[in-house]
Amino acid sequence: MTDLGVFLTGVGITAAVSVLVVVYVRSHLKAILVDLCGTTGRANFWAAFSHVSLVLVPLIFAMQYRVEFGHGSSLVFELGAQLKWALVGLVTTLVTLGIVISTFIPRGKPDSQGRLLT
Repeated sequence: MTDLGVFLTGVGITAAVSVLVVVYVRSHLKAILVDLCGTTGRANFWAAFSHVSLVLVPLIFAMQYRVEFGHGSSLVFELGAQLKWALVGLVTTLVTLGIVISTFIPRGKPDSQGRLLT
């Protein structure tokens, strides 16, 4: 496989994994954002923003990697190195998103109807 083939395979796998993560977290994220934002319109915007970030940041990390496919290097290790950086980008985005959202979640004990006591 050529350098271009290895690079494009890594970018394709990165895109697929990123989209799978977005599909997995979409409903959970939407529920939290509707609660925090107060309206569905605001929640939809921030959900879309989060989804775009969860796809683009790992792709940027994956595209930053330059394949050094030559004698003595293995296709599997080259793909692994590229995917490692893509996963670093994905995890970094998820952790950052989690930290930002958690700072806006109100703290306190709920009453019998689920409202927070102040």
